[in-house]
Amino acid sequence: MHILFLTDNFPPEGNAPATRTYEHAREWVKKGHKVTVITCAPNFPEGRVFDGYKNKWISKETIDGIEAWRVKTYITANEGFLKRTLDFVSFMLSSFLFGLFSKKVDVVIGTSPQFFTVISAWALAKLKRVPFIFELRDIWPASITAVGAMKKSKIISTLERIEMFLYRQADLIISVTHSFKEELIERGVDGNKIEVVLNGVDLSMYQPTECKNSEFASKYNLEGKFVAGYIGTHGLAHALDKIVEAASLLRDDDDIRIIFAGGGADRPRIEKLVSESGLTNIVMIPRQPKEKMPALWSLCDVSLVHLKDTPLFETVIPSKIFESMGMGLPIIISAPLGEATEIINSADCGIVSPPENSNELAAAIRSIKAHGVTEYAQKSINAAKQYDRRVLANKMLGYIFATKKHTG
Repeated sequence: MHILFLTDNFPPEGNAPATRTYEHAREWVKKGHKVTVITCAPNFPEGRVFDGYKNKWISKETIDGIEAWRVKTYITANEGFLKRTLDFVSFMLSSFLFGLFSKKVDVVIGTSPQFFTVISAWALAKLKRVPFIFELRDIWPASITAVGAMKKSKIISTLERIEMFLYRQADLIISVTHSFKEELIERGVDGNKIEVVLNGVDLSMYQPTECKNSEFASKYNLEGKFVAGYIGTHGLAHALDKIVEAASLLRDDDDIRIIFAGGGADRPRIEKLVSESGLTNIVMIPRQPKEKMPALWSLCDVSLVHLKDTPLFETVIPSKIFESMGMGLPIIISAPLGEATEIINSADCGIVSPPENSNELAAAIRSIKAHGVTEYAQKSINAAKQYDRRVLANKMLGYIFATKKHTG
């Protein structure tokens, strides 16, 4: 089977969409299938093309057997609605154009969060007369208004109509959460064509370690410190200023350090806030290459998962939960009660803290430091087995096969 997969993000980018697509496609190739990924020059989240790459009309490379076609797009940082939309639209157009040259395709998959990529996948599937699969990673454009990037308007209403059109047109929808499936059914989408494949973790890469990576620990003066780490995208959805406030409450305990590692639209604001606060217990670490992520995670004694207090985020599951489990870390999740918090509660691998509440967050960090690391860590390790990416990739492949057989 030849799978044509359209995604804005792909390694060497290390965000959740890039990682999920790569790890799924890698497993499909191992099963003997051909996978062509159409993506763009790696640039997320700073909007700068990574070293060794150029924003050319098209370039091709093979990554672990996956054929990656990189097409030219308008590149901008992950900030500003208009510029980001131009970025999305340019990828929609160029991915469609060059996707026409892919041969003997059996199925076309387009992944969100934003759905301009999915429009291109839909059009290519129609022209090639093959099944169209929508991988749903976010309820977009609702997430735009949830983070305050835009208010409800005619533009948002138009995007919502396009969104519903794509749901109806899809032969199969792969949702990354059960909550998304439930919401789509409530909005009138046929539940029989919606399957759920959660995010997961590559357990061959993310494993518990007995000591912190010496290079990072020495560079950032973290030897002998209890480290609570926020690792991942610094976006508008994450209310990271509340973690800074929690750090302020913990400043008298010199054994505790808070690290921020990654990049994103909100990173400059957080850096400025940390600088102005004068706090010495916060360590800012720039975004790291994907291959160094396990070493970065090894610095942490507890993982921080943080989201804004808005109803939409009751339905999302941050992928850093699963990487934290793979590393055997206790987890403090500060988020609206929902699917993500239920995962932590069910596994009993950490503490659920009220969203955007710096006092409770600081208390949770103190609690785990005092008596919770070993017990929570073991339960985190046990829970990770449920989210092995290899198993989930094969689960998704089974759904693709069934859809191809049903529509073919």
